[in-house]
Amino acid sequence: MTDETVHESRQSRSRQAMATYFRRIARALRRGEPVPVDEAGTVTVDPAAEPDVEVELERDGETVHFEVEMEWREADGEIDDDAVASKATFELYADSADQWRWRLRHDNGNIIADGGEGYSDKRDARSGIESVQRNAPGSHVIDVDSDEEPPEEGGSSATFELFTDNADEWRWRLRHDNGNIIADGGQGYASKQKAKQGLRSVKSNAPGAPVEEADDADADDE
Repeated sequence: MTDETVHESRQSRSRQAMATYFRRIARALRRGEPVPVDEAGTVTVDPAAEPDVEVELERDGETVHFEVEMEWREADGEIDDDAVASKATFELYADSADQWRWRLRHDNGNIIADGGEGYSDKRDARSGIESVQRNAPGSHVIDVDSDEEPPEEGGSSATFELFTDNADEWRWRLRHDNGNIIADGGQGYASKQKAKQGLRSVKSNAPGAPVEEADDADADDE
């Protein structure tokens, strides 16, 4: 049987980004779930229960290769190269002031996150979406009311902040390390646990959610 490359990607990543990706793999393995191969989760693999694992550290001139490889009989696992990566969709739209905005709508119809601000350029709104897709999965979660601080190691370039508003309802926002709030839940929750459930939905659904441009009629329900 000839070799077949199902998926291959190569890019430079920060140590934080690598930690986030490896945590997603570890979590999926621990739970017995399909493992995401790509960032968006559109390619997944369900490995055998006990695959052969090879770890190799190689020096090639001035380049170092560090490889972790799993191997198993195809019949003992499963590959999905057309996985449903998300149960939500990013909607990109222009508001009544001709500002570009985005919101993340779950398949059940609920809006689970939005950007909280308008952009004069559609490209800036798309960049905002990409920042959420990139940072939400690995972001640490802290309770601002308890003066919690995010761990110094791991995580992404953003942090989910839980807090209570003036009506004593729990809310969340995703704050980038540069201080900008790049997403929020857009609503208050009766309990901290419900707020956490809301942000967890964003963590799991944002990376692979497609981006669709909504027409004026769709935008009116904002």
